[in-house]
Amino acid sequence: MKKSKIIFVAGCGGMLGDSIYNVFNKEYHMHCTDINVNEKWLKFLDFRNYTEYDNIVKNIKPDYLFHIGAYTDLEYCELNKEDALETNFYSVKNAVKIANNYNCQLIFISSAGVFDGTKNTYYDEDLPIPIGHYAKTKALSEEYIKKNSNNYLIIRPGWMMGGGPKKDKKFVNKIIKQIKNNIKTLNVVSDKLGTPTYTYDFANNLKLILRNNLNGVFNLVCEGQTSRLEVAHEILNILNLQQKINIKEVETNFFKNEYFAKRPFSERLVNKKLNDLDLNIMRNWKICLNEYLINNFSL
Repeated sequence: MKKSKIIFVAGCGGMLGDSIYNVFNKEYHMHCTDINVNEKWLKFLDFRNYTEYDNIVKNIKPDYLFHIGAYTDLEYCELNKEDALETNFYSVKNAVKIANNYNCQLIFISSAGVFDGTKNTYYDEDLPIPIGHYAKTKALSEEYIKKNSNNYLIIRPGWMMGGGPKKDKKFVNKIIKQIKNNIKTLNVVSDKLGTPTYTYDFANNLKLILRNNLNGVFNLVCEGQTSRLEVAHEILNILNLQQKINIKEVETNFFKNEYFAKRPFSERLVNKKLNDLDLNIMRNWKICLNEYLINNFSL
């Protein structure tokens, strides 16, 4: 397949970047960077440095600039507010200016966490009401992009799953690590609702969005709304461990010392705009979770 268009990715070393590289590399010329060069296809870039960011994009002349790196640890963001602002927001201002300068579409990854969680579900057009510092950095970025970018996509994923044991720092791998440590009872919150996003489905659906020359704000989550509790039960079910490991339902307050940052009660998203355009190819989260576990984890 002939590769024609060029993609530059800033912050490509994490779980989402891994899938984006592997999915888009088949059809696009990929230039991927990160502050942590953990793959042979990555080059170093600290996207907080405007001059370095500008120079590398100017030389590559991409059609698309993916700005996907961020601090996603909510507790870190609460404890290091200025660092989180610099990395999650000020760097986005860099990206907007650079994308405008070189006429490339900006693709920014936001979060389902930008909402306050008082509604059961959220749609693409719903306006962010952030309740924690991480969410504020993402909401500020969304607002800035809408006001200043010439051509943009803001994509909101849900609860991320992907990247395998090395790159998955989210809920699924945290459960797997406990299982590998031979824990007999998992403490899982029963008061948090959301919608998972499998990184490979995300990347494939994003590729479809680009092919259709869309811009604006889009939710991009798996089909099927769920909860932390149901996801944990499904992990045990897939791994045939439901008879060996118990799940104890707890409230968020149970983890108040370890996870003290505010989190919305509901982070459930609906891909309404993609559904209306008949461009939603995201699969059910249970199918994706099964595929992810079987392909990446051995117990």
